[in-house]
Formats: sequence, C-alpha cells, structure tokens
Amino acid sequence: MKQAAIILSGGMDSTTMLYEYADQIALAITFDYGSTQNARERQCAIYHCQRLGIRHIIIPLDFIHQYFRSALLESPEAIPDGTYNDSNMKATVVPFRNGIMLAIACGIAESNGLKRVMIANHAGDHSVYPDCRPEFINAISAAMEAGTYEHIKVDAPYTLLSKTDIARRGAALGIDYTKTYSCYKGHPNHCGTCATCNERRQALADAGINDTTVYDH
Repeated sequence: MKQAAIILSGGMDSTTMLYEYADQIALAITFDYGSTQNARERQCAIYHCQRLGIRHIIIPLDFIHQYFRSALLESPEAIPDGTYNDSNMKATVVPFRNGIMLAIACGIAESNGLKRVMIANHAGDHSVYPDCRPEFINAISAAMEAGTYEHIKVDAPYTLLSKTDIARRGAALGIDYTKTYSCYKGHPNHCGTCATCNERRQALADAGINDTTVYDH
C-alpha cells in the first residue's frame, strides 16, 4: 500500500527518489515559492509524475518570495558562481525553506491518510543548508510525529549519500536526467557556472553517465 508523499522539485535528487520509491509514493508535492528556477523545475516534476502515474499537486508559497530574503528569490544575476565550498553560497539559502515545506507536506499527508513525507536532501547540502542536515531532519521528524494523530514521519533516505551516489542509483533505474533541471539561474540552458550546475556536472561524470545537459559555459 502506498503511504508516502514526496516533496518533488524536479531536480536530479527528488526525481531519483520519485523513481526509486515509486511503489511507495501516493502523492508528489511541488512547492512554487517564486525562486529563479521554479518554473523550469516544475515542468520536469509534471513530466515525471505523468510518466509514472503518480498524483501530483503544486502548492503556491507566494509569501516566501514576498517576505524572505535570498539570492534565489531575486534574479539570475544575483546568483553567485562557484561551488558549495565557497562562502558566497550562503546567499542562496532560503531561510527555513525545508522546514516550511515539510510542515505543509505533513498536514497534506495526514489529510490524505498517508504516513510519511519523503525529502531528497543529501550530504552535499550539509555544508551550506542547515535545514538539510541530519540533526534538523531528525528533529523535525520528531516534531511532526508528536504533532499529528497519525504520527507522520520524515523519510530522508538520501541524507548521508553524495550526489554521485544518487546519480548512480538513477542510472541503474534508467532515469533520463535531461528531463531534470538543476541550474539556480533558471535560464533555458543550464548556466554551467553556479554551484548546482557544477555539482550536477561532477556527479554525472563521477557516476559514469554521459552528460547531455546543455550548458552555456
């Protein structure tokens, strides 16, 4: 019986999780919070849910774009180039984004008779994003379990995996990564210079996947 909801962006990680756990996922939730890449990611999320026959809903979070501060909410020009090891990557943090999304997804899960909310945070996120780290995931899962009648839990099986590990799983599943989007700048092509583009390119190379992503640089 399918008892999980998944937070699905349309990027490599959540798309891989969607396929790997498709037999457990009853509902995919995409959040539109006005980031530079939301529109491109959303197209990919819709495609994969339709392909797998998984129910998909899109939740608008306009208040994040209106009231929060992050380079991801401004413009492509505000996105720094570099890698996740660079201190300027903190500019891309949307404060408590995963906490907000998980809380909403938890309520949706309980309203739909589901038991778990899946999220595809991974080890490469830990250095920059506090709400991707194991201690946060464990804490919010405990809070969600305590705050719901059905004891909804966070299921984050990629927390300690690298993006290369995830890409290898995707390759084994036959996922077409050209139907995923990673670039923070939201351009028609991947920019090839922002942190997510650099991470994507390296992960696909290390996993031995022929990278047919179109990069501008």
